[in-house]
Amino acid sequence: MLRVGFGAALLSAAAVANAYLFSSHLPRWLQVLVTEKFFNACIIHEEAKKNEKNIYCLDCCISICPHCLSPHSSHRLLQIRRYVYHDVIRLDDATKLMDCAFVQSYITNSAKVIFINQRPQTRQFRGSGNFCSTCDRCLQDPYLFCSLSCKINYLLRTEDGLSKFLFECNFLPLPEAGLDDGLVTPDSVLEPSGSTKTSSGSGGYGEVWGGALACTATTEIVRKKRSSLTVCRPTYPPVSEVSGSLMNRRKKTPNRAPLY
Repeated sequence: MLRVGFGAALLSAAAVANAYLFSSHLPRWLQVLVTEKFFNACIIHEEAKKNEKNIYCLDCCISICPHCLSPHSSHRLLQIRRYVYHDVIRLDDATKLMDCAFVQSYITNSAKVIFINQRPQTRQFRGSGNFCSTCDRCLQDPYLFCSLSCKINYLLRTEDGLSKFLFECNFLPLPEAGLDDGLVTPDSVLEPSGSTKTSSGSGGYGEVWGGALACTATTEIVRKKRSSLTVCRPTYPPVSEVSGSLMNRRKKTPNRAPLY
């Protein structure tokens, strides 16, 4: 009963939170960003390779694939990345659009990212640290929101609109390093960024900066497993030696059955 009650509470809280995303105070580009389903196959380039829609055009408010870039080359473009079936964006890109202070960031491929939407929780976690002000997910100190949508929902409930938290951005190109597929595999390093150093951010909020520890435990485990397999592997003589010994073996004299 407790698990059912907790699950129902999470569903109701998520329904209330999603209702705020369709508020009239939310700009069209932001409303589509937090509700769009990315990484679906592009219908126009259905037969092409890498046709996942992992780019968001803020001027047209649509998701496009890399093959659709030509008509949108002069538009503001935001690349969407994915980690464990959840969409993330670079923190540097997000801070050009709105105040992202106190949204927990993560580090992947040497870049800070934040989740666009909240992630589902199967059970309630009790521990030290902060909790998300919208979905009660456990966070590191001093973060207050687990995703961009959670902060938007909180501001829509407590503030009179989002105008003072949104920034004017007239130019937003894709990363200079080149367009990648946006897929971040579970083996990639994705760790919460440290929270030991703070600096003042826009709108009076403090932005947290810090490094993340490199995750090498998986690599060490794989190496240990491989070394243990090598040690425990039985040794057999070469095939040539085995076949030679069989060929040199003399055949015994057969025993005849007695005659009666």
